[in-house]
Amino acid sequence: MDLTIREDQFEATVRRARERSIIIPTFEQMIDPGKIPAVIKERLKGAGLWDVDPLNLFRVTWKNEPTETGGGYGGVNFMEIPREITGVKARIFGLVGKWFPTGAHKVGATTACLVPRLITGQFNPETMKAVWPSTGNYCRGGAYIAALLACESIAILPEEMSQERFQWLKKVAGEVIATPGCESNVKEIYDKCWELRKTRDNITIFNQFDEFGNYLWHHEVTGRAIQEVFEQMGNSRSRLAGIASSTGSAGTIACGDYLKKLHPHIKIIAGEALQCPTLLNNGFGGHRIEGIGDKHVPWIHNVRNTDFVAAIDDNATINLMRLFNHEVGHEYLKKQGVSQDVISDLNLLGISGIGNLLSAIKFAKYHELNEDDIVATIFTDSMELYGSRMEELSHIEYTEAGAAADYHRWLMGERIDNLLELTYEDRKRIHNLKYYTWIEQQASDLDELNAQWYDRDYWDNVVAQRGDIDRLITQFNETVGLLSEMEAGANA
Repeated sequence: MDLTIREDQFEATVRRARERSIIIPTFEQMIDPGKIPAVIKERLKGAGLWDVDPLNLFRVTWKNEPTETGGGYGGVNFMEIPREITGVKARIFGLVGKWFPTGAHKVGATTACLVPRLITGQFNPETMKAVWPSTGNYCRGGAYIAALLACESIAILPEEMSQERFQWLKKVAGEVIATPGCESNVKEIYDKCWELRKTRDNITIFNQFDEFGNYLWHHEVTGRAIQEVFEQMGNSRSRLAGIASSTGSAGTIACGDYLKKLHPHIKIIAGEALQCPTLLNNGFGGHRIEGIGDKHVPWIHNVRNTDFVAAIDDNATINLMRLFNHEVGHEYLKKQGVSQDVISDLNLLGISGIGNLLSAIKFAKYHELNEDDIVATIFTDSMELYGSRMEELSHIEYTEAGAAADYHRWLMGERIDNLLELTYEDRKRIHNLKYYTWIEQQASDLDELNAQWYDRDYWDNVVAQRGDIDRLITQFNETVGLLSEMEAGANA
């Protein structure tokens, strides 16, 4: 990432921050909210989780108290899925994204993309607009974080995404652009970005698929959150066997790069839709697992470090969505021994979260993991964003027989087909797919593409910038001066 200071625009950024009462959290504070100043924690007691309030920048963490209003901080929000649902001996848990502002973890990635531009003066909030191309939650997170940072934004997403996303975006983003197609129509989003570049001035495009702030945030914040949960759940015999994440923008899966440094044996499982098996076999198509992106390999995906590809049938995710959220499904799960506490929390898994769970189950079955093995995954968002998808199924009666079929077919009957353990050549094949999107279509640098594969320091150099960014954030906050004023007032 370019951290060069633009002095000519830096003053405008400082002025806007002071006018709008903006204080920016460091990576260190997002990892450990215990390091957030007490005066900010006190003021957060009056703020709702989704409020468009600059204070909520300090809720960009996995450790928010799980409440809608006025919460503080605690441990990492996660949910362990019991054997009665997974059908495997291994323990599987997922980090819970619902308790971020906007109800999804993408606010972390968007913060790490926009903030470095602001604190260096590369983005002038008085004259420029931030463009957030996305297949779902990223543009929601981008529009929200931009609003907190007093920046205007343009959100871009496919027209077939859930209506909840569009309805909410219209309240927060300055402009919402719907592109043709569904979840897998990523190129159409890129085409719209090129059109904006040619027809509009003073825009900056924050493309989640090539923004290294996205990679960095998940490496540093999500990776550490998973490690904390593992230490909490495990014992002297426990082994962190795998981390399963849909590739999506390849931001979240970067947590695996962090975890591999602590657990060299761990396997990183990249999930995608069976209906669009790009990584599995260079395939294409449309599907219904919202928010994971398709038909290309993101620029920020460290493919050389990925061990498995799991292709998940979108029929599984949609049918399990109904099983997990319908009263008939709940009654059937009770009969299978699932506790009421677990059933009440199944709405914490959105559609892509269900897909991630199935990737973890496939991996556990493939390796015949036992009770000493722990597999991590991510529940990126919750059913709060998919009520319309449940409504679309309401005309089809859901019976106990249907719930039984879903439970035994898609959970107990989950197979290890469409799961590929990657060889060196498999990894290189997937990496080489970047050429067609990023070199031919997006004018990225060929030498850098090769460096991503051959230069062993390439990805570590990205991570090494975290310290510089935190230093710049601290200096920016000191220049704005609001925090010191707040603390002086609290001590008066």
